[in-house]
Amino acid sequence: MEIWINPACSKCRSALSLLDAEGADYTVRRYLEDVPSEDEIRDVLDRLGLEPWDITRPQEDAAKELGMKDWARDESSRDRWVRALSEHPRLIQRPIITAEDGTAVVGRTDEAVRDALSR
Repeated sequence: MEIWINPACSKCRSALSLLDAEGADYTVRRYLEDVPSEDEIRDVLDRLGLEPWDITRPQEDAAKELGMKDWARDESSRDRWVRALSEHPRLIQRPIITAEDGTAVVGRTDEAVRDALSR
């Protein structure tokens, strides 16, 4: 299992604490430093069963500067969103946990983290 985190994020720290408490075997990816490629983002989106706009943090300055709230949310716009997430990783919702079974969850709650642990 891998967890994408921003160490400054309280939800990320909480998820790590829960993983540690449960004795989980995981690796940490500080995705602001080790930025995911467009292909890695597509893979995680497939694992999550979500679209890029579903994991975008619209309140971030970069989202506002790019005018993302006005971007289309359809298949023809998907690559534009993925590219923006790769070029501006702060836009990616966190933490994202890839589970053992090939799925993933956005671990913003204890329940979501436990769900990843159960897979």
